[in-house]
Amino acid sequence: MATGETGFDDVTYDLVSVQYHALKAGHDYGQYVRDARNAGKEEIAAFFEQVMSEDSARAQQCHRFIAELTQHQGTSATAPQGGTDG
Repeated sequence: MATGETGFDDVTYDLVSVQYHALKAGHDYGQYVRDARNAGKEEIAAFFEQVMSEDSARAQQCHRFIAELTQHQGTSATAPQGGTDG
């Protein structure tokens, strides 16, 4: 299993990264919805809500994949690789 600079396997790192960015963007989109509504642009607000929903679904799917990795391969699938034990 390849490990990157973080010590975590690449797939786990990638999933966590996508999940983080989807959740962060979802937080930002809430402001975008408010801005569009305040400007009277309901169609644009609805677009931002759709994008926010898609990112939420993406974050949830990442969470499921991370849980699967942990369940099927044990906690070592998502633990740092090559570290020292306590």
